[in-house]
Amino acid sequence: MDRPAVDTHRDTHHTPVMQNSLPFLTFTGGIAETNGYFLPTDNGGILIDAPDGVAAWLAAQGKHATHLLLTHQHFDHVMDAAALQETGTKIHAFAGYDAKLTLEHVTRSWGMPNVRTYRVDALLSVDQPWQCDGVTLSLAHVPGHSPDSLTFYHSDSATLFSGDTLFQHSIGRTDIPEHGNHRLLLQGIREKILSLPADTVVYPGHGGSTTIGREIRSNPYLV
Repeated sequence: MDRPAVDTHRDTHHTPVMQNSLPFLTFTGGIAETNGYFLPTDNGGILIDAPDGVAAWLAAQGKHATHLLLTHQHFDHVMDAAALQETGTKIHAFAGYDAKLTLEHVTRSWGMPNVRTYRVDALLSVDQPWQCDGVTLSLAHVPGHSPDSLTFYHSDSATLFSGDTLFQHSIGRTDIPEHGNHRLLLQGIREKILSLPADTVVYPGHGGSTTIGREIRSNPYLV
């Protein structure tokens, strides 16, 4: 979640993307207009984040996510996690399910629906790349927006899925009690994200894509 919930909604959509050797589809849904990224594989597919509506969208296209990778567990990124798990999707995250991580203690005051409880099937480690069905992703732990924030980097195509760490001309919000730490987020971005090649294309949890080089030159939070 990069901003408080608001009473606006954009219709969900998907866009086919081919970034060198990494084809994927983008889905945007939910009250916070959260992006989910589906990487098709021979055995089904890998989904990065589970915004509201993504399970129905996948089913309508006859696609199945065999694995769900969570960049973090704020409510808008996990609304469809339980629905996907019911179809056999294996959920991977930096930490186990916790209502404090999903922010349900905060979202109730906004009148938001509760997150359906799911289980994290496997904890992700940043010590080694995650590999599945021919896809290899390097992981980095970048807290400061959420304690469990991860990024996923595909080096062959110079593609980064940044979650709510780095956005086009912005960064993740750091004012959430017990979650946010501005200094820690900036440190993680500089050390673990901006150190990637300048032509790396960044696909964030909200909004459009950007590149590392563009953010180094023009992101007002990083100058």
